[in-house]
Amino acid sequence: MIRLIPPRSYKPGYRSWIVIWIILLLLLWEGIAWILHASMTPQQASSRLPYLHDVVMALFRHAGTLAEQGSVTFGNAAIGFAGGTLLGLALALLMSIAVWLERTLSPYVISSQMVPVIGLAPIVYGIIHNAEWARIVMAAYVTFFPIIIHTLKGLKSTAPEHLELMRSCGASLPAQYIKCLLPSALPGLFSGMKIAAPLAVTSSIVVELMGAPDGLGVLMVSSLYYGNAQVGMFWATIMLSMGIGLISYLVISLAERWLTPWQPEFRSKRGGAA
Repeated sequence: MIRLIPPRSYKPGYRSWIVIWIILLLLLWEGIAWILHASMTPQQASSRLPYLHDVVMALFRHAGTLAEQGSVTFGNAAIGFAGGTLLGLALALLMSIAVWLERTLSPYVISSQMVPVIGLAPIVYGIIHNAEWARIVMAAYVTFFPIIIHTLKGLKSTAPEHLELMRSCGASLPAQYIKCLLPSALPGLFSGMKIAAPLAVTSSIVVELMGAPDGLGVLMVSSLYYGNAQVGMFWATIMLSMGIGLISYLVISLAERWLTPWQPEFRSKRGGAA
């Protein structure tokens, strides 16, 4: 017997709501800027919040400079992010194997994050005296902590009956990790990566604010130095840094969907006739 399913009324999906909210935020920005420009002098209003279309024009006008300096920031942040991910993954695996190692390292791992990035960045830059390596070190510093926490949680969430089955079949410890523990830890690993990726970009920019010769942070400082004459450039660098962080997040999300299709949120909901 064929059961007919009545057509459903359209409801905006998750992506549709994201687009709607972005459009509303952009309209809100333009509206607030219009109110400020109507109630203040142009110089005062621009220093507080310029028109969105002026920022977009600055993005196109200085596209070459922004792309060049943005690639420097993103390149160093990406290297530090990769290094911090590998370090955090290795420590999480070691801590899952030896409980005594977890108890020994956990206080140091947690206390390492008590120092704010804005305070640690000039110290690292002053010790290394190399802007490129300082950006890489800071990006790795903000990356490894969320990777450790989320990966270790994923390793501990492995179903005990799965491990017992593998042990009863005589599986070695590497086989248990490859076939059971690591797949269980992948969702946690990707969660940590999605948190750490934008932070890696931010930490690289913080180092650049301390006196690096190039990067988006240098463009921000120089734009502030020239005041209202470069206010569009200043906001353009902020928009570009946000865009780099957002793109990093989306790339990791796509990789997670591809490598962990068994997660409930990635399973396609199918409807049909029965």
